[in-house]
Amino acid sequence: MDFRATLLGETRALGDVIRTADPETPVPSCPGWTMNQLLKHVGRGHLWSAQIIAERRHDPLDPRDVRGGKPPGDTDGAVDWLNAGAQAVIDAVDRVGAETRVWTFNGPKPAGWWIRRRVHEATVHRADAVLALGDTYELPAELAGDGISEWITLAAAGADRHHPPLARGTTLHLHATDDGLGPTGEWTITNDEDGLGWSHAHAKGEAAVRGSAVDLFLALTRRRTAADAGLEVFGDEAVWNAWLDATPF
Repeated sequence: MDFRATLLGETRALGDVIRTADPETPVPSCPGWTMNQLLKHVGRGHLWSAQIIAERRHDPLDPRDVRGGKPPGDTDGAVDWLNAGAQAVIDAVDRVGAETRVWTFNGPKPAGWWIRRRVHEATVHRADAVLALGDTYELPAELAGDGISEWITLAAAGADRHHPPLARGTTLHLHATDDGLGPTGEWTITNDEDGLGWSHAHAKGEAAVRGSAVDLFLALTRRRTAADAGLEVFGDEAVWNAWLDATPF
């Protein structure tokens, strides 16, 4: 997958949705936010990431110190600012080199890691914008599947060791029904003697959740409930609910 092109494309798509909406439209999946705040969050996040990369930082950057972190007051200018932020991430990676290690909230990573992270920040917040307008959210199955993989990885890395999202000895299995995903359309999350981890292996667990990749992505990131997304939940539904409760986006 070309994450660079996808970052630019998903950010443009988000901007196109925002451009058509009243800036004060509430965003129910981000309680207390408006469409304008959603735009600011994603745009400033792009610039925040770009500055971390450009400065080769090994410590966090206060979002208040992001250069150019405030968008213009008009909608068209704000959307242009949003799109420029996505390009800034790519440009920063090109300047320092994709393998240069920089700060991330999951420990030092190659600078190129941020491009994929910002892709899925844009995809999930585009979902917020689309759903706020009552429209149907669409995402290619391959991209939704990668979003699931990325989110499970982040959730596992950031899990509380004393209160993990899966109890010790428990397995949760996710299965995407889309044609063409093959093994990458399955995710088996376990908490065993090695700790919390996951693979694309097919395995039975205490709970399994089945549906399209985009619906799994929306449910996993708590943008829609399993019932609203039309997902099938098998086995102990409490295992799935515990995972969601412990992994907020």
